[in-house]
Amino acid sequence: MLEFLSPYLGFLGPYAELVQAFLVFVLFLILGKIINIVIKKYVTRLVSKTETDLDDLIIKAVTKPILLLLALMGLYFAAKEAPSFIPFQGMIDPAFSVLSILVVALAVARVLNVVIGWYAMHRAKRKDKEVSRQFLSVTQKIIYIAVLAIAMVWMLGQLGIQITALVATLGIGGIAIALALQPTLANFFAGAYMIMDKPIRIGDYVELDSGERGYVEDISWRSTRLRILGNNMIIIPNSKLAESKITNYYYPSKEMSLVVSCGVSYESDLEKVEKVTVQVAKEVIRKNKGAVKGFEPFVRYKEFGDSNINFSVIMKVNQYVDKYLLTHEFIKALKKRYDKERIEISWPVRKVYMAK
Repeated sequence: MLEFLSPYLGFLGPYAELVQAFLVFVLFLILGKIINIVIKKYVTRLVSKTETDLDDLIIKAVTKPILLLLALMGLYFAAKEAPSFIPFQGMIDPAFSVLSILVVALAVARVLNVVIGWYAMHRAKRKDKEVSRQFLSVTQKIIYIAVLAIAMVWMLGQLGIQITALVATLGIGGIAIALALQPTLANFFAGAYMIMDKPIRIGDYVELDSGERGYVEDISWRSTRLRILGNNMIIIPNSKLAESKITNYYYPSKEMSLVVSCGVSYESDLEKVEKVTVQVAKEVIRKNKGAVKGFEPFVRYKEFGDSNINFSVIMKVNQYVDKYLLTHEFIKALKKRYDKERIEISWPVRKVYMAK
């Protein structure tokens, strides 16, 4: 590459070609330094002006592999210049090919992980939730393994090794491993579905069809953790959770209706009952932090019961767990006000007729 320097290095005698090879390597290092400066000062500044930060992350991910590839190229061309390496020329080309494939595979894996991580975090920010870092970590490791496996097959081909039988063996082995790890893989893909499709999110309060209720603490590659109100943890395999009917009390919003059932005796004035009940509900809403302010509570009569005329009082709470305190305060206040207004809530009554 630097043959034009040969006349100027003649005074070095037998060491001239070694110095020339060293200069070739230094030239590639300088080129790498220049590219690094260009990326940091100009390319990074240019992509920072775009609306998305994905291009910034991709540039950052490929910078080191590019510099490493330039260093390998420097070593390769330097070895080509050195006569001492002539006996090893048959090994230099395959070695350079193998190392180059590894560097390219590293760059591809880094870019794929950046794209997947950015996409997952971007969706998480839109939902104001945090995606499980553990799940992303496992996904990234799987990507590294997959890219490395493809690179290994490619490298064996470059080395002249027949890979047809190897690929067939790996295919059969992969099927056997997949069958052995079927439950684990089912949990993994179910976790991936929940991460991407978002039927539940970290922090949501959910109820399963089996009756368990709690906050979603984490969605990992194998299981999902629910923290129940007693501060205990329920660990559910992702495959089981994906097949369950789930009530998400935080979706589409945390606010929800609160329905309190009540009943008054048949002798009660229903207009008065409705008026008094709504007044009590408004007062409880005003005093309770968990209630949705500004919501107008209302009463709906629903049936003639055995002992009472039954009705429902409808209010709104900020989130599911707020209903417990609001119901508690409302029942206390309503009982006190009914006693004051002489509104009766009857016990179960049976009329018995005696035959003569």
